[in-house]
Amino acid sequence: MNNKISYLLNTVRCIHRYSSVLTPKSSATTRKHILWIGRYRDPLGNVNFGKLLLNILPSLHGSSLRALSQKTDVYSTGTEALVSEKASQSSLEVEKLDDSGSFKPKHVGDHSDPFFTSLRKCTCPCDALDLASEAAVSIKHYTNSLTMAWRLFKNLSEEQQRYEKQLIFEHPVFVRLCQQLLRDARRMTRGDLVFSLHALVNLGVPQNTLLVQTLVRVCQEKLNQLDNRCISVLATTLAGMEKDKNVSALQAGLQLLVEQRISSIRDIFILQNLMKCLGKDAPVFLKKKLEMAVVREIDGLTFPNALRMFLALAAMNYCSLPILNPCSKKIQENVHDVPFRQLIHILEACHTLQYRNVKLFSALADYVNSTAYLWDKRQIILFLSACEILAFQPTELLDIFAEKVIEDPDFLNLKNLLIVLRVYSRLNHVPRVQKHLFFETLHSCLNKCLPQISNIELLKAVYSLGILGYLPHHALDELLQKDSKGELTLSDDLKEQNTVMFHSVKTCMELDSPSFTKPAFVLTENLSSLVPLNLRKAQEALIELLGDENMFRQNVRLPYRYHIDFEIRMDSDRKKVLPIAATDDHPDSHVQRLAFLFAPVSAFCLGTTHPQGKLAMKKRHLNKLGYHVILIQNKKFQEMKNEDAVEFLKRKIYSEDAFSFPETTV
Repeated sequence: MNNKISYLLNTVRCIHRYSSVLTPKSSATTRKHILWIGRYRDPLGNVNFGKLLLNILPSLHGSSLRALSQKTDVYSTGTEALVSEKASQSSLEVEKLDDSGSFKPKHVGDHSDPFFTSLRKCTCPCDALDLASEAAVSIKHYTNSLTMAWRLFKNLSEEQQRYEKQLIFEHPVFVRLCQQLLRDARRMTRGDLVFSLHALVNLGVPQNTLLVQTLVRVCQEKLNQLDNRCISVLATTLAGMEKDKNVSALQAGLQLLVEQRISSIRDIFILQNLMKCLGKDAPVFLKKKLEMAVVREIDGLTFPNALRMFLALAAMNYCSLPILNPCSKKIQENVHDVPFRQLIHILEACHTLQYRNVKLFSALADYVNSTAYLWDKRQIILFLSACEILAFQPTELLDIFAEKVIEDPDFLNLKNLLIVLRVYSRLNHVPRVQKHLFFETLHSCLNKCLPQISNIELLKAVYSLGILGYLPHHALDELLQKDSKGELTLSDDLKEQNTVMFHSVKTCMELDSPSFTKPAFVLTENLSSLVPLNLRKAQEALIELLGDENMFRQNVRLPYRYHIDFEIRMDSDRKKVLPIAATDDHPDSHVQRLAFLFAPVSAFCLGTTHPQGKLAMKKRHLNKLGYHVILIQNKKFQEMKNEDAVEFLKRKIYSEDAFSFPETTV
């Protein structure tokens, strides 16, 4: 107790001493004296007071504290700070979430105090500070003013926030407010404490300030006194703060408290905030406890909860199908109410969690497709890019966007052009109509960008068009000139990848050229008689079907660095499989060659047998070399029974469909 009293007295004396030294001569100077420490400079280039205040709390600078750029999502407003002290301790009333993910407060403040009535009439953050300057007489008034300032601030646009933040930091009362919070930190109610910290952090007050660090320390001391709602607000705040000694200690304490109280938490919203705060470093057993707590309340899942659950699970890096599947269903039912930003966040979270739900992705794509006329073209590019990362092919939307590109190509700057080329090439999508015009439009846009494009970007652009079977001659000439002059320098970290791309470009130049003619026969080479373990089942099925290993070749290497798993040769009527040796001794252009490619699921677009770009290019080039290519998803093949696998290969070999694969060249 003596230590605490001594600490408080030292703090008050020091503040009093330095406030007398720093007493400004004008209100303009007053606005600049904010309680910063460390090496932070406020948005206006204010004076650094770190050396003056560092010694007040020696424990606060035991580690290197850094200024924090705050860009956290806010899921709760200053509701609790706007109610009376009694209400803030017992009855925290909130309504349903709005689209922004924030609570709509029920104004249940102390109507007998005119201060709160005036505070609710404020329309901008500085109004709340002005009111505090004129009428605030208690710490409750100051904390209410601060939380109201934050609540009004968060509803502004990004540009307005930058301007308003300068006004807040320059406001004469802001220094006084910070000093008041610092003096009375240990006398605040639990609601005032957590909401004040939440507001300061999200207004952009640097984490390494004495004020923020003091509030964090007081939260540590009062942690056991916090109710579930205050824990939720504190968790939201910590999720947006960088790790330092005090924040890490508070987070560890919060984790222990959550372990004790998790069985009593019935609010999905609070559970989500805790999941985001504890993050991916939380122990697995605690993640499972949080999962069970959410599943227990899953029947009460709301649409906003479903949206936010993807972000919460992504923050924990924990893929929970019992949670994600109901959330996906809820989103599909309300897909027309999903804001665009949330569409992207959902897809990004699914990528992080490796959660593949074709029905969910299709519902989102259909929604964007049906409302494409409402979206900006750049928004559609963002959505398509998110789909491409998931290897999901929204066919109709890709066709619609191709038409938009043809109608108005001017919006395609270099950055957007490279994204579009990457999306269409990886997903192996060629528009069903006007495909020539689409590629010509992209080629024209690429030509306009040539003066500003880097060597690597040029290589990627030409490679993407090459995958689709289109040769951009002008860009190709530019690329080859750079290569001949030695200007096509490949960075060391991606040298192998870039070399592979450049080789593929050269292969496309030869095989996709109109002058290329199909060879009478192709020189091949057996790499090895051994077959990888994942192809043993296919080898055994072919032996059982054809009767002899001499009836097929395995692990075959072709020109242009191509490789096939198995090769079978048939007569011209496609009725009989011929021995490999006989056709080698007497090569005949009428011999039909089949190439079996057992590809992983990741080589196909999600939920389909549509090959992605690299596999589609390989298939097209093998067709050029005289092979009829049979693509097989190896995972599904491995799941078949032996007799079913033999029957499956039999249908593939003797079916005429095996010889009628459509070309994807332009």
